[in-house]
Amino acid sequence: MQTIRSITKMQKASRQLAARSKTIALVPTMGNLHEGHLSLIRCARKTADVVIVTIFVNPKQFGPKEDYKKYPRDEKNDIAKIKKAGGDIVFIPKATQIYPDDFQTYVTVEKLSQTLEGKSRPEHFRGVTTVVAKLFNITRPDVAIFGAKDFQQSKVLKQMTKDLGYPIKFVIAPTVREKDGLAMSSRNRYFTVEQRHQACCLYYALRTAREMVKSGIKDVRTIKSEMRAVIKATSPKCKIDYIAFTEFDSLKPVSKASKSTICSLAVCVHNVRLIDNMRL
Repeated sequence: MQTIRSITKMQKASRQLAARSKTIALVPTMGNLHEGHLSLIRCARKTADVVIVTIFVNPKQFGPKEDYKKYPRDEKNDIAKIKKAGGDIVFIPKATQIYPDDFQTYVTVEKLSQTLEGKSRPEHFRGVTTVVAKLFNITRPDVAIFGAKDFQQSKVLKQMTKDLGYPIKFVIAPTVREKDGLAMSSRNRYFTVEQRHQACCLYYALRTAREMVKSGIKDVRTIKSEMRAVIKATSPKCKIDYIAFTEFDSLKPVSKASKSTICSLAVCVHNVRLIDNMRL
């Protein structure tokens, strides 16, 4: 497996692969890899000749009061995990390469990025779409693999891929969860054992919503009320940012839930902001 840190060298390698008619699958990550990331790499392994995994903690998608500086980084172990999972190339650029001093150009997806996470974190998606567009241009993938845990992000990036005419197959892979239902996240590392148990409140609430819909309860206000009760019972001091019920594709809000509805939520548990979602 090859580790590349230079944009120029990565571009050269991508061109050479294309010249040899090799297909490329890209898995963008911010590192500190867990089983969720590794499942994406294994998925990529099945879809293309060459798997490129990027490790880049993107400063442009963090707000001024968010955890960019303390975001967990573990490059040595990440590289070993990528190799074991089937990666062929690891691309690890520096922020100064991606965003030089005179950087001025950003990519914005308008409607899909203005709700849910976009409403709570106004600059977040602009940073995400910009860096992924740059990674697409640098690595020239035929397939791009993203996880469903960041569901809105996946929808935003899929729209960007379509709108900008990238000849890329866009794959959204299922969320990977711990045995207790907690969605795997790099930020789970912040928790103590007790705090981690409380972090399961998101999953418990989503499971409650799904069970209520299956039982015939469709009113979103009623379901939200029960979800809030479940969350507070599990993590009394948490702060609920939002609970949203939207159409699966458009992310437009709905007042009546159905099997095609996706429920998304963001909750701050012991100062760690977590997101999760579930199709009902």
